[in-house]
Amino acid sequence: MKLIDLFRMSSSNLFKRKIRTILTVLGVVIGTASIVVMISLGLGLDRATMEQIESYGGLTTIRVSEAYEDSSNNSSNGEKKRLNDALTEELKRLDHVESVTPFLNTSVILKQGIYEANVQLQGISLDGLREMNLEFAEGGVPEADAPLELVYGSSLAEDFYNAKTGQYVFWETDTLPDVDFMGQPMFVIFDTDAYWSAKNNKNSIGTGNNTTGTSNTGQTTEPVKMPKKYIIEGAGVIQKPASGYNQNSWSVYCDIDKLKQQLEKIYKNKPVPGQPLKKNGKPYKEWFYSSINVSIESLDYMRDVQQTIKDMGYQADSNAEWIESTQEQSKTIQLVLGGIGAVSLFVAAIGITNTMMMSIYERTKEIGVIKVLGCSLGNIRTMFLMEAAYIGLIGGFVGIVFSYAVSAIINSITTNMDSYGMAVSYIPPWLALLGLLFSVGVGMISGFFPALRAMRLSPLAAIRTE
Repeated sequence: MKLIDLFRMSSSNLFKRKIRTILTVLGVVIGTASIVVMISLGLGLDRATMEQIESYGGLTTIRVSEAYEDSSNNSSNGEKKRLNDALTEELKRLDHVESVTPFLNTSVILKQGIYEANVQLQGISLDGLREMNLEFAEGGVPEADAPLELVYGSSLAEDFYNAKTGQYVFWETDTLPDVDFMGQPMFVIFDTDAYWSAKNNKNSIGTGNNTTGTSNTGQTTEPVKMPKKYIIEGAGVIQKPASGYNQNSWSVYCDIDKLKQQLEKIYKNKPVPGQPLKKNGKPYKEWFYSSINVSIESLDYMRDVQQTIKDMGYQADSNAEWIESTQEQSKTIQLVLGGIGAVSLFVAAIGITNTMMMSIYERTKEIGVIKVLGCSLGNIRTMFLMEAAYIGLIGGFVGIVFSYAVSAIINSITTNMDSYGMAVSYIPPWLALLGLLFSVGVGMISGFFPALRAMRLSPLAAIRTE
């Protein structure tokens, strides 16, 4: 018997008993949808967690910071190993390192109208800023030949307060202050110590505690002058992420080389706040960085590179431990959820077996006639296995479509409930294909024993059956 004839006979036999076939297929639909949706929940949780880790420092990034030389006992008397250009070049030469990005942080005050904010200005190379793959709502990465410009985080406006009343507008009234990062001039004060001293001095005068005048020693005290304000243009505003917030939401970035030039211009030969001093109190001639980000080729090398940096005497932190713990938990969750879904498919397999056994009992005479006509046992087995595979294929396909619909509904509900807007169900193409193949395989396995039963029927006894 030709293969096409077997296909034709298998499909026609299924449609002869439509109600039974539909009910059996429905069991496969529910079973397939259950196992796919359950696994998709585990995958979605893993994916959402990885996205969250990525938003808080990256999956393959090691953050290098200062550590005491004698790190074994954390002695406070130990001299710190500084982060400088020499270390940056040394880190670039390590195996499996893709890029090294130093950060220079300094505290500044941003002022616009009646609003101001005390923020950490982070200097970073323009190449490093581009490698962050930031999405911008306005503007973009500063040009290389441009003066010092600022890149603002999407939620930075929330940190501005009314300088006259001291009220944090957003946190107290849930209304963003009227701060325009791109359209209005932004005044930046770099000497924050002088600013607060002058402001406190002014407040003392206002309350009658005037610090100007003649002291008990006969010396005249001079009022602290307000430091100079610099107008710095905005280069861009980062797009607010779908999750609401990430590590860049309250950040302010700029070109690290331009920042160095600006600080050198302001402080000249004086110590720059945040920079270490020699034992004699004088500043170093070189710059020391606040931290250095080291990007690794793959997660597989994270542990080795991180340990190498620690052995060099520096503090090295990454999300490797968090990632490994998350992956282990995710695997466990996926196994549990997949096992729950597999129970439904197991019940569907029993239904397929029952349907095929009933089909054999009802078609006993037909099987006997086919055998008498010379049809091989292999053809009879193939015909019944095809019928079972048809049930698995149809049920699996409909189940996959149903799974996508259920997944979309779950994500729609959880996205509206979750302020971060993360999807908790994720069905990748390989899972859909695997679910379809699995349902077909379950169908064929369920039809195997009924097929053997059909093969073993005696032709003469089958023909005599009424």
